[in-house]
Amino acid sequence: MVKAIRIEGAGGPEVLTIDSVETPAAGAGEILIEVAAAGLNRADCLQRRGFYPAPKGTVADIPGLEFAGTVAGLGPDASRWSVGDRVMGICAGGAMSTHIAAHEGTLLAVPSPMSLTDAAALPEVFMTAFDALEQGGLRSGHRVLVHAAGSGVGTAAIQLIRRAGAVAIGTSRTEDKLDRAKALGMQGSLLVGEQRFAKELKAVGEGGGADIILDFIGAAYLAENIKALGTKGTLVVIGLLGGISAELPLGLLLAKRARVVGTVLRGRSLQEKIDLTTAFESQVLPGIASGELRPVIDRVMPMAEIAEAHTYLESNQSFGKIVMAW
Repeated sequence: MVKAIRIEGAGGPEVLTIDSVETPAAGAGEILIEVAAAGLNRADCLQRRGFYPAPKGTVADIPGLEFAGTVAGLGPDASRWSVGDRVMGICAGGAMSTHIAAHEGTLLAVPSPMSLTDAAALPEVFMTAFDALEQGGLRSGHRVLVHAAGSGVGTAAIQLIRRAGAVAIGTSRTEDKLDRAKALGMQGSLLVGEQRFAKELKAVGEGGGADIILDFIGAAYLAENIKALGTKGTLVVIGLLGGISAELPLGLLLAKRARVVGTVLRGRSLQEKIDLTTAFESQVLPGIASGELRPVIDRVMPMAEIAEAHTYLESNQSFGKIVMAW
């Protein structure tokens, strides 16, 4: 038996408990990892509230989409890693357990001397940002609008944009978060009020619309996002915190020859996740190992304080990641 955070029915943070569960078994090509820490994400809060159930075939009541730990065992046909290796990765659920089984192709080596606690803040946000920017066609010189600049994905995206020689312009409802994001390489900032930012964006820097917009809000920002796009721009929708349904101004979309792309990591096939991990390993991990890219951690909390962590995340006060450690 191992310990895990469990969701005991949909509700507030009070439904989260620490319980004993069966030790996961490593199947063919899988690795058993002893988890040191796991990153907390908005998706965990949505799952707790009953709005974002785990995909079919994934443990339904143990949250957690990213982890870092040590290889504790190898399943049949697994050969890429050895017992004792330090690894990190994304998963469809179950990361907030002392042990998790994951396919060897979805794991990344934790660079030395990075701690496992810091590493737990990396996979979900950096891989989400990397994948979204790739789908947006990121190029040097692009203007990229990053909503929720102080979020985990936002802080990762800003660094990746800077590294690509593009211009990151971030939005937030909090001036302090915008000031802190500038230290990561953000070149422009917009304090968002009443869901208006398109006109303000065009006054930033050299002006013009955005080549790429990374959006976590969804419905509430859709019309304004289309206004903020430049010609042939791409809106990449990553989250739906502001609603799931809105009217799309198709005339403006056509006039700008723009694209709207929806993306999610959690529900992808195993092969898609392996392909993303492989691309990330070659294109992004070296920057993490060198220190050019780094996780932004708001605070590290013990798993025993998981309810308090959910409350804090939902207060919107955090900047970067909250990490839960065993």
